[in-house]
Amino acid sequence: MKTILSVMMLMVGAVLPQVVAAESLPLIQNVNAYETMSLNGEWNYIVDVQEEGYYDYRMKPMQWGFFQNAKPQRPEDLIEYDFDKSPTMQIPGDWNTQDERLFFYEGTVWFKKSFQAVPMQDYRTLLYFGAVNYDCHVWVNGKEVGHHVGGFTPFNFDISDLLIEGENTIIVKVDNKRHAEAVPTLIFDWWNYGGITRDVMLVKVPPVYLEDYNLQLTSLEGRRLSFSVKLNKPEADHTVTLSIPELKIKKTIKTAADGTASINMKAKPQLWCPENPKRYQVEITLDNSTIGDSIGFRMIETRGKQILLNGQPIFLKGISIHEEKPNGGGRANSTEDAHTLLSWAKELGCNFVRLAHYPHNEYMVREPERMGILVWSEIPCYWTIAWKNPKTYENACNQLTDMISRDHNRANVIIWSIANETPHSAERDAFLSRLAKQARSLDSTRLISMAMEVTGASNYVNRLNDNMNEYVDVVSFNQYIGWYRDVNDAPMMTWEIPYDKPVIISEFGGGAKFGYHGAKNQRWTEEFQENLYRENTAMLDKIDGLAGTTPWILKDFRSPRRVLPGIQDYYNRKGLFSDKGEKKLAFYVLKQWYEGK
Repeated sequence: MKTILSVMMLMVGAVLPQVVAAESLPLIQNVNAYETMSLNGEWNYIVDVQEEGYYDYRMKPMQWGFFQNAKPQRPEDLIEYDFDKSPTMQIPGDWNTQDERLFFYEGTVWFKKSFQAVPMQDYRTLLYFGAVNYDCHVWVNGKEVGHHVGGFTPFNFDISDLLIEGENTIIVKVDNKRHAEAVPTLIFDWWNYGGITRDVMLVKVPPVYLEDYNLQLTSLEGRRLSFSVKLNKPEADHTVTLSIPELKIKKTIKTAADGTASINMKAKPQLWCPENPKRYQVEITLDNSTIGDSIGFRMIETRGKQILLNGQPIFLKGISIHEEKPNGGGRANSTEDAHTLLSWAKELGCNFVRLAHYPHNEYMVREPERMGILVWSEIPCYWTIAWKNPKTYENACNQLTDMISRDHNRANVIIWSIANETPHSAERDAFLSRLAKQARSLDSTRLISMAMEVTGASNYVNRLNDNMNEYVDVVSFNQYIGWYRDVNDAPMMTWEIPYDKPVIISEFGGGAKFGYHGAKNQRWTEEFQENLYRENTAMLDKIDGLAGTTPWILKDFRSPRRVLPGIQDYYNRKGLFSDKGEKKLAFYVLKQWYEGK
């Protein structure tokens, strides 16, 4: 249930608190099940190239920064900024495509939003951000409520004690500069869209609420379900009731002293699958507060070199996708964006998508669940991460945790991916193996994978050799035969994958500009890409244990690394669709191949 609040929330008085600070909280599960007030829309913004709104001229954080939203009180007062006279930008959105001056900009932009609040007793108010890229500080009424690092995962703060009656102000400092120790690191092959890129909302919750819950099919034999909850406070004797009317399930449990409770039960649900994406309406009542969800039940596992969905082998007919709008670029951020992109994937014949190379917005996970599309979800441990840096690992682990926390009840998510194309080293192996163990400890009901690189090659024999094989359930790797290496040699290639595990080719492909035609050996033509796909699919058919593919990529997307004038123009052109949604010839090759699978 999602409604717009006409009144907001708990108040402690009409005077701005001078000492109290907001509480940083673990991520709330299924935020849209609660009563919310959207803060989307027009926000004022100030571009701050030298961060003068935060640091003094000695580069020390100052007390009277832009976050004070100060106004002159006397004619002689000197204040060199004014949010109310500054331009506005649509939130959610990226600044690169909304202000032509900021197309390539990497740095700090300040955002300001005002909203009305009135007293409401016995509830708390959470301030929820779907994502902010990349480093952000948040203030409410001049008081800092928290700091978040990572551009693709949600976060929330309890701001109840900072709200005042009447007009309230949120100010967000956003910095998308790249750093060597960040996740992702300095170089990556997609656009570094800056800004508040996903929904912002106020969330009304009771003082004790369901911080997390988990409802999963744990066994095909007897169709057993497991259900567990965690409260936001470690309190005993709270009553939690699970109701699934269609399955005639109604179970009541009590929380223990740590605020958790769990139960196992028998049930006979229809199983979720691409052909029948059945979901059940679920209600969870904590004391006197009820939230709802739509949840599907399925089992994903491996047997030797097969991936099994609900006990049956499945070939994952996939495609990789970036979180970019389907017609003209910019960060995708709506159900409509998700539906358009996923409809293109369905037209291609896909039952699976790889959401690369970072956690996508929640619409892009829930919409394919409704449409019957399986999902690979990934964190941006991309290329050369600072493997030895403890803070880098903490950052990656936080992003992994938040990704799993948000989406672990989605039936269509079957793979958690921990990395893409990372160079081999002992430090890398230690870093990624810890992430794999963390993912498995958080969610043992899904598969773990990562996009590896093929490093052992001799003539036309390619051998996969990666120490991470021990920690993944599915062996996945990227290969670009016909584009970055061995042009026209695909028919002679053989592959050795010395692991008794399923194989997914997580990337293959090549670039073509839509409408550019020529001979099949002429780079950038649709005919070149068409031939590459024809030869690659024939080659992949020879791989023992091939369980799926996610070619690179559904549509052309912006990248600062792609500078060839007249062809790339800052777009990666490997899409089967153009950035405007026009099909290239290779689309039909892959579609026909998938029809035979």
